[in-house]
Amino acid sequence: MVTNVTNLGRSGLYDWIVQRFSAVILAAYSLCILASFVMNPDMNFEQWSSIFENNAMRFFSIITLLALCAHAWIGMWTISTDYMTSLQLGSSATFFRIMFQAGCVLLIAVYLLWGIQIFWGN
Repeated sequence: MVTNVTNLGRSGLYDWIVQRFSAVILAAYSLCILASFVMNPDMNFEQWSSIFENNAMRFFSIITLLALCAHAWIGMWTISTDYMTSLQLGSSATFFRIMFQAGCVLLIAVYLLWGIQIFWGN
């Protein structure tokens, strides 16, 4: 049985709500980007970068990036707790699960910081 140690005490309902809410944000952002391409089929790099010079679009991009990170973390945590059990991995399941989760956290943090630097960097 998996304890609440690795999920920071959240409930399944909380995770479910975050997953659905973040999916809506990701879908809205995807539609926004798709609409930019449809409305400007001959878009060049200057036009593309001018879209992201607008602070509203930068803010929307950062919110989407945070939603993506939350969505990814909950998904990867769920996968690790459902499939990295002692039945599949033997007695070292807890070690592998924690290492996998630590790797996911590290990778998600790197992508978050990198995304912030891309959207707000010079």
